[in-house]
Amino acid sequence: MTDPAPAIELKGISKAFGPVQANKDISIRVMPGTIHGIIGENGAGKSTLMSILYGFYRADAGEVWINGNKTEIPDSQAAIKAGIGMVFQHFKLVQNFTVLENVILGAEEGGLLKPSLAKARGVLKHLAEEYELSVDPEQLIENLSVGHQQRVEILKALYRQADILILDEPTGVLTPAEADHLFRILDNLRKEGKTIILITHKLREIMEITDTVSVMRRGEMTATVKTAETSPEQLAELMVGRKVLLRVDKKPAAPGETVLDVDNLRHVDRHGVERLKGVSLQVRAGEILGIAGVAGNGQSELLEVLGGYAEGTGAVRLRGQEIALAGRGSDGQARRARSIAHVPEDRQTEGLIMSYTAWENTVFGYHHDPRYQSGPLMNNALIREEAAGKMERFDVRPPDPDLAARNFSGGNQQKIVLAREIDRDPDLLLVGQPTRGVDIGAIEFIHQEIVRLRDAGKAILLVSVELDEILSLSDRIAVMFDGRVMGERRPDETDQTELGLLMAGVTERPEGDAMSAIDRSLEAKETREAERHG
Repeated sequence: MTDPAPAIELKGISKAFGPVQANKDISIRVMPGTIHGIIGENGAGKSTLMSILYGFYRADAGEVWINGNKTEIPDSQAAIKAGIGMVFQHFKLVQNFTVLENVILGAEEGGLLKPSLAKARGVLKHLAEEYELSVDPEQLIENLSVGHQQRVEILKALYRQADILILDEPTGVLTPAEADHLFRILDNLRKEGKTIILITHKLREIMEITDTVSVMRRGEMTATVKTAETSPEQLAELMVGRKVLLRVDKKPAAPGETVLDVDNLRHVDRHGVERLKGVSLQVRAGEILGIAGVAGNGQSELLEVLGGYAEGTGAVRLRGQEIALAGRGSDGQARRARSIAHVPEDRQTEGLIMSYTAWENTVFGYHHDPRYQSGPLMNNALIREEAAGKMERFDVRPPDPDLAARNFSGGNQQKIVLAREIDRDPDLLLVGQPTRGVDIGAIEFIHQEIVRLRDAGKAILLVSVELDEILSLSDRIAVMFDGRVMGERRPDETDQTELGLLMAGVTERPEGDAMSAIDRSLEAKETREAERHG
């Protein structure tokens, strides 16, 4: 009996964008009915390769074979016709459409919508039962949790009869229990003969769910191995070309006096929606307080208010002294004058001016410092000199102060922001998503710098959607859900299941299935959102 043809075979794929070789002579075979992981550093070429497979880009050279047949994929419609579906990291859903309308969008049959909706309703019911993809077909997308929205994306692909599914960083916005539920869905799909390509930077997920894993580095395929025959350490080394410490190496914290005291903090956004609902917390010198939670539950607003980018009510004190939350003296400049540094969540829109040079970006926000004044002008020579030193210490590559920020990789952009903020030796560091989209080697370095600052007696408030990062870096963990702090835990006295429940608003461990409890809580939140939107 001959072996089945690969579900996907890419042969000699190359793709360049000007002088940048994104993919170089890549060949890969993905067998049917398997989950195949693809990992690599930021900029390794993973997304480009999948964009070629899904028809977003056309390769400069190479061939695509689907189920043993050479296939031309000039666009996404051709990919769908070939049985390929893709679930993007940022969902492609119309927020004010229902689940049902989103599923049939672009796949309507005939000129009348009603028959298409009736057919889709029946197909969705069957798919939901078969693959544990239950979601209310009449619910508006804007009222669904991110976990349920992701199910809609998978349903869209299955409705179009996809046999091959590409998932790009699918767990980035999920609670641990939701991620476990997603893995059960993927396992069900695999058992039904579907082929899945999983792009992720989380080595734990690769080890847990995949059959085979391919490693990319600098646009080339460096290895393909059976998951059962490798380890996270080996995969990390294959990704970066050197040994990487995957755990945070830190001694126990020695907390001192209270640096940050937040009492009943509230914030209403420009749409009149209350995003912070009485948040209270403390951060002491020499400790890291991690804020865990699924994106969109108030963590971003907490950083914005504390960093002086949004107004709030309540009380915030730094070393016992009140900080203005509105009006005069409440902006970021006033915060920096009080020795509060802020690494924002979105480095490109909030942390850097992308068209400006690295040396200019290393001084933004601190340019009023008298040291940088030379009469009526800025002392640019001093700023450039200090920037070179910061870039060397933070291992920014290339170490060129005159290079525009947009020409650095995401990880090196993040290092520029961290260098600017940490170098000021702040009493309090507010840091949001410190390693989002960052290479595994840079993650190790960034974690070491945050711990070094803690060990120097500084207070650190860390916001991250990466639960592994929260657990390994934090000395205490506060969990947010729907604008409130649901509870506080010590990392050595909790686990991902308990934190995941708190992240979904469940304050006590249920006797039954944790996912059921989370679904009930999220459905209650979705009902509130629906009522709020009329």
